[in-house]
Amino acid sequence: RHKDTHTQLSMVSLPSVTSRATRRRAVRGAGERPIRTRPSTSLSCQGLARSGRPGRRGALLRLRTQAAQASTSMPAPLKGLIAAFSAVPDPMLRYKQLLHFAEKLEPLSAEHHTPENKVEGCVSQVWVRGTLQGDGTVAFEAESDSQLTKGLAALLVRGLSGATPDAITALDPSFIEDLGLQQSLTPSRNNGFLNMLLKMQKIAQGLGEGGEGVDPNLPMSQKIEQLLRKEFEPSSLEIHDDSASHAGHRPESAGGGTHFRVEIVSESFEGMNTIKRHKAVYAVLAEQMEPAGTIHALSLSTKTPSD
Repeated sequence: RHKDTHTQLSMVSLPSVTSRATRRRAVRGAGERPIRTRPSTSLSCQGLARSGRPGRRGALLRLRTQAAQASTSMPAPLKGLIAAFSAVPDPMLRYKQLLHFAEKLEPLSAEHHTPENKVEGCVSQVWVRGTLQGDGTVAFEAESDSQLTKGLAALLVRGLSGATPDAITALDPSFIEDLGLQQSLTPSRNNGFLNMLLKMQKIAQGLGEGGEGVDPNLPMSQKIEQLLRKEFEPSSLEIHDDSASHAGHRPESAGGGTHFRVEIVSESFEGMNTIKRHKAVYAVLAEQMEPAGTIHALSLSTKTPSD
């Protein structure tokens, strides 16, 4: 049976071989040189597609699809700004446009120049504030003591105001490269621009939590109070802002929001030693501590009613 199968397979493959050899002999007999053929490019690509290997066309299609999805999720005002800046070939003109934005930016009231609203990691001082509007979108305000930094903040205020918290938090920071501002800014300015975006995304995230978190615009002492009352339901809670007393060695503490003493009494601490009680409090306030928040130092007194 094996011999019969082998013979049958040989007979099936033989005609194509014989036919090819016959054609070559016929060409030589006619006095012509044999023509060597190569597989066409289109057939080769089809073969790759059939075998499941990623062809170049497929890779390009995937990249275009990803770019289209990113563009679709981007707020419309920001799309327009990217298109406008990327169409300007001269870096100096982009620089001047930022200064123009700075002049048009509505000033942020001095009462909001607080540590909670300050953007860390910027060369200049920058404050950003966001509020949730009745239609569920976010409106941003910003201020800076530098005109160029103020222009960068104004660009983000224009591009992100009117978008939903989800759209803002989902935004990929890679769009910054599409603006084409790298040549107009120093590396420290570029880094500061990214920090502004991250600050605005954090504000939007807090506003979008619908009461599950805390209002990012609240003073830090009120944030601490809200978080601790929600988690521990204390029978007694006192929060003291001692930041001003540390302004001598830490100037940014003069405005408050960096150093606190917290005295809390709660039944939740029953069965815990002091270390575990402190760890529980720090876990609740983790997002408010540096570098994410402004709290630099926290002194704790954690007791139970029986203590």
